Amino acid sequence: MEIYDQLLRFPLFLGMSHADLMEVVGHTRLGFSKLPAGKWLVREGEPCTHLIFLTHGTLQCETQSADHSCRVVEHLSAPYTLQPEQLFGLSQRYTSSYKTKTVCNFISIERQEVQLLTETQLVFRLNLLNALSTETQRQRQNNWRAAPKTLRERLVRYFFSRCLYPAGAKTFFVLMQQIADDLNDSRLDISRALNEMERDQLLTLHRGRIEIASMERLLM
Repeated sequence: MEIYDQLLRFPLFLGMSHADLMEVVGHTRLGFSKLPAGKWLVREGEPCTHLIFLTHGTLQCETQSADHSCRVVEHLSAPYTLQPEQLFGLSQRYTSSYKTKTVCNFISIERQEVQLLTETQLVFRLNLLNALSTETQRQRQNNWRAAPKTLRERLVRYFFSRCLYPAGAKTFFVLMQQIADDLNDSRLDISRALNEMERDQLLTLHRGRIEIASMERLLM
């Protein structure tokens, strides 16, 4: 696949003309890398110094709470951009860890080159602003959503609020007592609700682990 076609798969380059893309490829220092399965790409807390684009393969992403009481594992397939919102702002560090699940190919652009792109490429600048604004608006809207009416609805929101991507398979490493504490409910009620969801084939319970085969089904 041509480099132009690879870049056009990512929202930050959508709408750019062939001439603009040729200028980007010709004047921007692009990094190309390939990692085998099972290798760490970045870890939580490491500095975010590059825009990293996954062009081929699948990543395993791990995100955990500040007190390490809950950890979520999800799989992200190409095309995917790793946390572009962390490249600038108050905290310029990754908030999740990423490991290759399959052989993966990446394109990376360092921060200074991204700044140059925002100065010289109007479409890129608008796409980046739109992406950051959309994320901010989504977070603000989540804070004003109607409160869940049932314990199951509260559990569904609990799971969705802890995912980077609201679809696909997820694995939650968390104790029922921790969920009860987070939702200010009893462990018995949480256990009953989760077992009911398991009977409805929405998730699978293990000791200290909850497997969700499809997040989309939780909303049905």
